[in-house]
Amino acid sequence: MTSFWTRINRRLQNARQWYERTPERALDQAYDAALMIKAIEDEHFDGGPISNTAKKYSDNTFAYFQSELKKYLKIAKIRLSEFKASRSFLSTTDPSASARPGMTNRDRERAEIILEKLKFIDYMIDRYKPKESISLSLVPIAQANRTNSLSQNDLLAETQGKKPAYSPEMVSEDDSILDKTGVLPRSILGTLNRIKRDLDPNSEQQVVQSFRTTKAKTLISIRFLLLLIVIPLLTQQLTKIFIVSPIVENVRRPEQAQVFLNYELEEDALNALRVYEERLRFDSMIGRPPQLTEEQEIACQAELEEAPEGTTSPRPTIPLSAEQVRECLVRRRAVELAQQNYRQGSDAIANVFSDAFSLVAFAIVILVNQQEVGVLKSFLDETVYGLSDSAKAFIIILFTDMFVGFHSPHGWEVLLEGVAKHFGLPPNRDFIFLFIATFPVILDTIFKYWIFRYLNRISPSAVATYRNMNE
Repeated sequence: MTSFWTRINRRLQNARQWYERTPERALDQAYDAALMIKAIEDEHFDGGPISNTAKKYSDNTFAYFQSELKKYLKIAKIRLSEFKASRSFLSTTDPSASARPGMTNRDRERAEIILEKLKFIDYMIDRYKPKESISLSLVPIAQANRTNSLSQNDLLAETQGKKPAYSPEMVSEDDSILDKTGVLPRSILGTLNRIKRDLDPNSEQQVVQSFRTTKAKTLISIRFLLLLIVIPLLTQQLTKIFIVSPIVENVRRPEQAQVFLNYELEEDALNALRVYEERLRFDSMIGRPPQLTEEQEIACQAELEEAPEGTTSPRPTIPLSAEQVRECLVRRRAVELAQQNYRQGSDAIANVFSDAFSLVAFAIVILVNQQEVGVLKSFLDETVYGLSDSAKAFIIILFTDMFVGFHSPHGWEVLLEGVAKHFGLPPNRDFIFLFIATFPVILDTIFKYWIFRYLNRISPSAVATYRNMNE
């Protein structure tokens, strides 16, 4: 036991040292990527930016340099973000430390090196920022209609200024999906705007721009949704297999821990053992006694003689009686049930900590990708509100009947019992019934408020279709 905790402490110390070196390691990787970009410039572009304005290289050759540039720029930006994020939790590398009194010369030199690396990385990244034209993929779809009224400098200021590319402030109130209705219905205004766009000589450019922004937003949303699903699941499984389960197995030993975590597991095991014993008795009564193999019979004979299990003695000359065979099989079944419940209890304890790790990973993904959250919200809004009236009504009825309908209490009961079993808790019937009596009602109220407050204003025909289908 002492050696186990010694190994755990050593691994924790190594992990702590690795984490404390994260800012310096991330900065070195970003600096190396910037150096690679500088090397390509010096070797192939005479020290200038990677550009094919002079037609020095063919299209395929320049495409290779462009891919290398994008790769190293991405590495530099990601590692620089990792450097900034890790420094918010650690104070091991402080570029301003050179101004502090009492610092040694070594610390000052280290801080100056960090500042020089940061300046060089920022210089190389700034060389390839768009300055004369903006990337249409950075413009949200909600801005597609208002880009016509903005000048090129205004769009450049919005995408390169302090506001993020997907900031909610960039979408005007007039273009919001949930804006207030005016004097004319939205359908008439939308038809007039569509006719106006069709008559506009620049409509082809607007269609191309809208397609590019829609494509960019879809790709970003799908990728972010996959990250939200895959990263927490991988974190839960990896931490459970490699970190939590070994610790639980070493701390919770079979000879010291309880076999059953709660009374329900014990009751299920006793019922299973009782059913197994009654089945053996029933088979014996109808003339089908259980048959034992040679190894099982030797083991049962050893158990009856109170000898160690697994004794390699010759086959007994006197065969076991039917009662002795049943007693031996019931004993073995009890041991199997005890081992099964012990593993189930250890697995439930490991689920608590591994699920906590997955929640932390989910929160980190949300906090690190704030812009993607805004893009995903806009994508979901446009997807939901862009459906036809019958599709909206169908989805609303499906979700309401599933979660707050007449048959929903059975589903909630199964779900809550599954969650309790996942964490090794006994299902509390009073809590389950109280939850079913309150939470679906709250959900139903939210659905009705959303239909009355938003959907009734955005798409009244969808509400009428929903009411007709519901009747």
